[in-house]
Amino acid sequence: MLHKRSRNAAKPRTTLYEEITARIVSELEQGTVPWVQPWGRGKEQSVVGLPRNAATGRAYSGINVLILWGRLFDAGYRTQQWLTFRQATTLGGTVRKGEQGVAICYADRFVPRDRRTQSQDDLPSTPDQVSGPETVAFLRRYTVFNLAQCDGLPDHCQGPPSALPEREIAPEAEALAGATLADIRHGGAEAYYECDRDYIQLPPQPAFFDQINYYRTLFHELGHWTGHRSRLDRDQTGSFGSRPYASEELVAEMTAAFVCAALSISPTVRHADYIGNWIEVLRADNRAIFRAASRASKAADFLLAFRPPVLAPPAAAVDSSDMIPDATEDHPRQAG
Repeated sequence: MLHKRSRNAAKPRTTLYEEITARIVSELEQGTVPWVQPWGRGKEQSVVGLPRNAATGRAYSGINVLILWGRLFDAGYRTQQWLTFRQATTLGGTVRKGEQGVAICYADRFVPRDRRTQSQDDLPSTPDQVSGPETVAFLRRYTVFNLAQCDGLPDHCQGPPSALPEREIAPEAEALAGATLADIRHGGAEAYYECDRDYIQLPPQPAFFDQINYYRTLFHELGHWTGHRSRLDRDQTGSFGSRPYASEELVAEMTAAFVCAALSISPTVRHADYIGNWIEVLRADNRAIFRAASRASKAADFLLAFRPPVLAPPAAAVDSSDMIPDATEDHPRQAG
């Protein structure tokens, strides 16, 4: 028996992919680049760094970095430490009444019952244990609160002290770049990564109007460098102006932002040369930003693994966008 749909039937619920993608497209249309927001309006509003879970110490990654940076920037919080309501309670604290949390996401997979074999019925449905073409990826959302919204938490939840001055952190960036053993060449007025010959070309640092941006550019190109077939093996064959090219630029931009944040380097906001292309990519595929953010986190982790062990942060938390299939990306000479 068929039931007539009520005139007041609820509209289809917006998926988390659509919701987050629409928000980022809106910001790009207004000329705001989400992954550089924390450095756009003065350091007094926020602390440079990657967002972390205050209870576990683990860094968030992928799309969750962009979500939490966005809320940090909008609210002017002075800490990048976050936790769930339950974690705050477990630690002896509380979320203040009336405070609004921010929804972040975690990816999982399951095998639909009609696709299961007898052996699969006995397996736990977790991302690490269930994989293959028969599985279906989905997002779970959960809510976290900034420490600034909480009371009664122990001191150890406050995280590390404020970032060191830029002149003191530049040597760490130099050491990290050198430890990769990447072929980094200086000269000329262009910045790019040459895929086929596997080298990076950069202008000399004095050529930058604001020299701290040399490091942002360096880690952008090192982001492309991680995609070489001998490393993370991303497809970098797209031509300039194509969607795959724009997608790889998204990865490199966010890689630079994530690495700079991890090193407490605070570059000035870059003029986003590819904003139009990025908007086109995101409108065409509401999962593109999830894939790009996930790949950027993997690229940043790859680079940061070259830091001396004493300086390495705790391992990043499992990211919600790691479950999304790869897509084609960039071309042999990837411009910055």
